[in-house]
Amino acid sequence: MPEPNCELCGRSGLELTRHHLVPRARHNKPRTKRMHPRINLNTYVAMICRPCHATVHHHLSEQELAEAYHTLEALRGHPEIAKFARWVAKQPVDRRVTTRRPTSRR
Repeated sequence: MPEPNCELCGRSGLELTRHHLVPRARHNKPRTKRMHPRINLNTYVAMICRPCHATVHHHLSEQELAEAYHTLEALRGHPEIAKFARWVAKQPVDRRVTTRRPTSRR
């Protein structure tokens, strides 16, 4: 059986984490329920590596994730996340990758 790949950068052989595409803290918000009425928010997850997971949360707030970046395609389309995913995809699996918060959010 092949090892699972990170759904953002595509690397395999790493520990993957569950990223809730709509953050759990937003599940009970009326606006979130109106925006996503047909999906089970608890099972709406992506399996991504820790560096990609940290990068997503460094660049996007929970509200932004729930409203505009609640799909893998949308996350891949975010310029900073896409740039990081392209870079980290080229790194060896055993390399320790750290992430930094951006100096400011827009």
